[in-house]
Amino acid sequence: MAVKIRLKRIGMKKRPFYRVVVADGRSPRDGRFIEEIGYYDPMTQPAVVKVDADKAKLWLGRGAQPTDTARILLRKAGVLPGGVTGKPETAAAEA
Repeated sequence: MAVKIRLKRIGMKKRPFYRVVVADGRSPRDGRFIEEIGYYDPMTQPAVVKVDADKAKLWLGRGAQPTDTARILLRKAGVLPGGVTGKPETAAAEA
């Protein structure tokens, strides 16, 4: 079973709102999930990203793979090292 950290859309038409969830990779985008670990609201200025860092690190430690978008959001939330550009903190500190 491939466990993924991904987004689940729950917003209305033309008003997107997403939950960051841990789900089986075979389940549909808005279908069954294992655990909700945060949310993302792109409609506010600036966009709000709220992620439970402890739960996210726990699932990453168990082998869950974030999708590309979820990885960017986890970096913004400070769960994964590196900024929005994707450069690891160690490489930026050495340069």
